[in-house]
Amino acid sequence: MRIPKMILFDYGQTLIAEEGFDGLKGTEAILAHASRNKYQVTPRQLQEEADAINRELGRRDPARRAQNLVEIPNHMFTAYLYESMGIRVDLPAEEIDRIFWDAASPGRPTEGIEAFLEYLWQKGIRTGVISNISYAGRVVSERIHRLLPGNHFEFIIASSEVLFRKPHPRIFRLALEKADLAPEDVWYVGDNVACDVAGARDAGLVPIWYKGALDFQQPEPPSDVLQIQEWTELKAIIECG
Repeated sequence: MRIPKMILFDYGQTLIAEEGFDGLKGTEAILAHASRNKYQVTPRQLQEEADAINRELGRRDPARRAQNLVEIPNHMFTAYLYESMGIRVDLPAEEIDRIFWDAASPGRPTEGIEAFLEYLWQKGIRTGVISNISYAGRVVSERIHRLLPGNHFEFIIASSEVLFRKPHPRIFRLALEKADLAPEDVWYVGDNVACDVAGARDAGLVPIWYKGALDFQQPEPPSDVLQIQEWTELKAIIECG
């Protein structure tokens, strides 16, 4: 296997491990900023409504992630949710995303990723990010730069900004266009077999399954797909190439 010219990364459970998702904490943080709550809706009532809508849309179901090929940006979701419940929050949509996300799901770098990214930079291998995520692109970029301050990502693609979600090939094609590279020159590393591994493979990229921070049971990918538990394993593969 030849050394890649670029490695693209998934965000959640690949670059950054998010230990669970507590929507109620996020909702409590947002309601603290409400300027109007017509029906005196409690955080739990609001979160129950959000959960009901999410179930209808399949947004939080790991088994259905790969079926949702078009992103629903969070600003659209929250605009409907709050107004339909008689709530007004006088904050910019990006700030609502930031407050909710930080409270609901704080993250930390996956073990060894900072050293691996530095290795790639020293090796001259370019890097970037493609993430299926509903939060505003600027908020996603801010979090990545805050948690991985030494990164050299050339771009961070958030599905909230570009319509398509992995495994749709269009989001991978967009990344290839931004990188000005052929698919065979790019590796894609992610934790989700259906969205990341199958999506990258179908788009012609070399898929790598990262299992170091898996948060739900997944099917095994094809036997020829590289699997790693730690970033040092991928470094060794590159060194042998």
